[in-house]
Amino acid sequence: MGRSIGSSLKAGSSHSAEEDMTLLPITRQTVTHQATEALRERILRGVYTDDSPLRQDALATELGVSRIPVREALRQLEAEGLVVFNPHRGAVVSSLSVDEIDELFELRAHIESDLVRRSVAKTTAEDISRAKKILKAYEAAFRSEEVGEWGKLNWEFHSALYAPANRPFTMAIIQRLHQQSDRYQRLQLILTHGESRAIDEHRGILAAVIAHDVKLASSLIRQHILGAGHQLVRFVSAQREAADAHVTNGRR
Repeated sequence: MGRSIGSSLKAGSSHSAEEDMTLLPITRQTVTHQATEALRERILRGVYTDDSPLRQDALATELGVSRIPVREALRQLEAEGLVVFNPHRGAVVSSLSVDEIDELFELRAHIESDLVRRSVAKTTAEDISRAKKILKAYEAAFRSEEVGEWGKLNWEFHSALYAPANRPFTMAIIQRLHQQSDRYQRLQLILTHGESRAIDEHRGILAAVIAHDVKLASSLIRQHILGAGHQLVRFVSAQREAADAHVTNGRR
């Protein structure tokens, strides 16, 4: 996969041995961070699918690092809800049931509609400018089919709307919920071509925020999230039913 994470950190180093010793804790943390980012992106893009085993030796070889940063990265991803540790299989990619997906989006709708309600009155021209810029980049990513950017820009847009509320603990919870649903949403958008709906709904929400219409902005956020959740539940159910039918037919 080109230059490894480990080699990219070593390249071009001209520090003395004493300086290198001083920087070792930072370097290790950087490797762990890069390993976490790389593994998270592979999970979100569906490279590692639901219930796939994540073997530390193989991942360390693939990323060009030792097992230590990989182990630390997997623990971080466990905290984010993307990885679970099975007593018999080790680390595996987490899988959400249809009921869990439904619950996740209902929770998001409840919290995010409240966040935007708290944010609207405090939203500044600078906040609006930032949200517009992110939405423009989000729409460009759809047009150019940069799938890897969709989840990141979607979160950036939503968080830009909620930031004026100044609720850091709530934002941390919402970010984790976004991460847990991201890979399912990307797959749905790719296979159902739902980009236009997502763009139109985001534009409507932003327009309500610009107009300082608290009730409308909160209502649109709630409809946007619940609608996406219901579509996702139908999509995942159909996908899993088709997969089960394929396995059943293959056994005949």
